[in-house]
Amino acid sequence: MDGNGRWAKQKGLIRAIGHENGTKSVRETVEACAELGVENLTLYAFSTENWNRPKLEVDTLMKLLVSSLKKEIKTLQDNNIKLNAIGNLSLLPEKVFKELKEVISKTSKNTRMTLTLALSYGSREELIQAVKEISDKVKNNIISSESIDESFINKHLYTRNLPDVDLLIRTSGEQRISNFLLWQIAYAELYFTQVLWPDFTKQHLYDAIIDYQKRERRFGKTSEQLS
Repeated sequence: MDGNGRWAKQKGLIRAIGHENGTKSVRETVEACAELGVENLTLYAFSTENWNRPKLEVDTLMKLLVSSLKKEIKTLQDNNIKLNAIGNLSLLPEKVFKELKEVISKTSKNTRMTLTLALSYGSREELIQAVKEISDKVKNNIISSESIDESFINKHLYTRNLPDVDLLIRTSGEQRISNFLLWQIAYAELYFTQVLWPDFTKQHLYDAIIDYQKRERRFGKTSEQLS
């Protein structure tokens, strides 16, 4: 969800206003996905690298997260949406962590869609943690190295309860992955749009999905093998 700061700058506003307006796009996207029958939606809300931003901006983002969680819990409940979170959540401020856990708990029985927030998330850090956990199990003879396969690695990732990514959308004209779900997007379709996140609407989501539907997903096979 990229472009909040640039959106604000273009309008002569402070960056915090851009982040605040970005929450409207979050709500619209979540509701649209639920309406379309999307079962899993993951939003890259705050990366491990984002901790390096100016303290004032980080504090603003954390406050916005808390207020958004409080404000949107009714929407999640009304739409039968389960909230999930991935990342190094131990780095979150206590108030944010507490509010996050509370909303996750209250929506845990919802079944229509799982909304995952990637918070304090970095894919390289996730992979390093997985390697350490697996290495310890090999070292302590809990498993043998021969038993390590894709499925086993998946079980040691933050996303262990989520499927691989089908479609990755990045806004604001940036065309890079930025340390997001590197393992999980191995066969994802990538969609880049110039639209800044606060301007991202349901129609922009539909455009991305329509583009995705036109693509042939071969997973290493030939077109003839799929026909």
